[in-house]
Amino acid sequence: MCGICGVYRNQGRPVVVEELRTMADTMMHRGPDEDGFMVNGSIGLGFRRLSIVDLAHGHQPMTNEDRSVWVICNGEIYNHKFLRAQMESRGHVFASSSDTEVIVHLYEEYGIDLVQHLRGMFAISIVDLKSRDLYLIRDPFGIKPLYFSHTSDGLTFASDLRSLLAVHPYFSLNEQAMWDYFTFQYVPAGESLIRGIEKVPPAHILRYRDGTLSRYQYWRPEYKPRYDMSFDDFTEALREGLQKSVHSHLQGDVRVGSFLSSGVDSSTLAAIAAREQDLMTFSVGFEDAAPHLDELKFAKQTAQLLGLRNEFEVISSKDIWTDLPVMLDALEEPLGDPSALALYYLSELAKRHVTVVLSGEGADELFGGYPIYHEPKSLALFKHLPNWSTTLARRVGESMPYGMKGKSFLLRGTTPLERRFLGNIHVFHEDVKHTLFESGAFLREPNPTYRITDPIYRQNHHVDEITRMQIIDLNTWLPGDILLKADKMTMAHSLELRVPFLDTDLFELASTVPTEYRVFEKQGKYVLRQAAAQWLPKEVRERPKLGFPVPYRKWLRESMGQLLWDVFQSSSIRHYFSARYVEDMLLQHRSGARDYGRELWTLLSFLMWYQVFEGRVQVGQNAVEWQQVGPAS
Repeated sequence: MCGICGVYRNQGRPVVVEELRTMADTMMHRGPDEDGFMVNGSIGLGFRRLSIVDLAHGHQPMTNEDRSVWVICNGEIYNHKFLRAQMESRGHVFASSSDTEVIVHLYEEYGIDLVQHLRGMFAISIVDLKSRDLYLIRDPFGIKPLYFSHTSDGLTFASDLRSLLAVHPYFSLNEQAMWDYFTFQYVPAGESLIRGIEKVPPAHILRYRDGTLSRYQYWRPEYKPRYDMSFDDFTEALREGLQKSVHSHLQGDVRVGSFLSSGVDSSTLAAIAAREQDLMTFSVGFEDAAPHLDELKFAKQTAQLLGLRNEFEVISSKDIWTDLPVMLDALEEPLGDPSALALYYLSELAKRHVTVVLSGEGADELFGGYPIYHEPKSLALFKHLPNWSTTLARRVGESMPYGMKGKSFLLRGTTPLERRFLGNIHVFHEDVKHTLFESGAFLREPNPTYRITDPIYRQNHHVDEITRMQIIDLNTWLPGDILLKADKMTMAHSLELRVPFLDTDLFELASTVPTEYRVFEKQGKYVLRQAAAQWLPKEVRERPKLGFPVPYRKWLRESMGQLLWDVFQSSSIRHYFSARYVEDMLLQHRSGARDYGRELWTLLSFLMWYQVFEGRVQVGQNAVEWQQVGPAS
């Protein structure tokens, strides 16, 4: 795993290596082992390396024989040995066993279509000095991050947002992204909270040449169920696919461990990996956790049942007080997902023993594991009601007091899927955000957040509601929240995280599984649980998902609630928010009258993020704008 960066100046203006070094030095945590640079006139590349494959010869940037093609890559190409053999059979000569060198020769053979041959996680930049093209490529699911800024001066990019701020320190707050954040609890793929900085979206290629930026999507997740296979056929195929994926994710020249939670996802990966090598697993828990949410207890039980070595740690609320600003600095973006805390400590623990870990991200999205995916079945009766009945049901729901049984059922049942489901988490609805934010606080009225999900719904109108929900999560929640925190929290400790479920070959198999095999009666990931019977006992396979539960609701009712109010009162950005509404949420939550835990944590994360980055991100009419050019084609 590594950190990459680069600059392409317009009008032939030269790049200096000191600028690249400044950018690369901010990513020391991503690559503590060595650095590397390439400058050719107006184009420059920078690199920080965490050595995993070919420790002695895997230096980057890498080039071809005539030094006309240069490549830097953050990630792992899991089929690089197969691709190397293909290229060697066509006369290509290799100087190392690095997976990055394979990309160099693939580009010589296929051009930018090389991306269709890659299996792995990656953020790649390719420079073709003959055509003066610079390409940015991000993997299909968005496992590895890649930020960029396109201005009248040229293009700048990096694995970390902080690297761009190091050379262009003055930006203004992206109010549209802020509006979207308070819906999702994360900044959606493609956006950042800083105007002038974007993310390369998952499965996209950007090409830059002499001031012109173009982009296109080379892959998208699609479900095409097959009905010519039996359930047993699917479980057997899935077992084989999982074993192949885990095997490829264990490659490298350093020791690999595995995160272990209480659920079927990480347990399945650990059980398969333990058959190939002596595997160490890692788990964390919180001392304030309620007994039924004590993930550590169940993880230790799983490790014992499977005969796995398990290192664990119990986190106290005092640790959180101290480390929260450090975590937000590592995230570089606010994130209202408290499980990021667990991942931070889990990564710190694992790094004491290994350099690479396996983790179960992606299984819920691929196989239908979230409880919300059962909702279309429970609301199906509303589809058969006449219009007058639906209207009446909605009016009844709206008139019912908060907390009354049946209110949510009536409101959600009479709301179209496209408006009630924007992803796995929906923190503040559009109408509530108009109450949260002060009237006139934004320089211009933000666009509705629905603009992000509506195109995805239109592209997938032909599939059932459960599948549409999965596809929404694959495009929004997975890259925006799950993979963001996974990358940032592990990289904060120079730990490489690998996600075997997010293998494109495995997805192609999962996409053929009929919906009723994914979500069966009251059980999600049904086909995965049955496939795992080969490795896991029933009590582990059927254990309900916990997902690194963090007792943040309890903390906010206690001393952290006061912390939130103090941070809010002292924040230079508080003018955006209605102080009365924030205080009311806090009072109701602390008294137990209403659960505002998720809303308050989302707000606290935003305020503390701004506190950490204040001085580099400005707001309002006085913000110093870094001049932008028009949007890419």
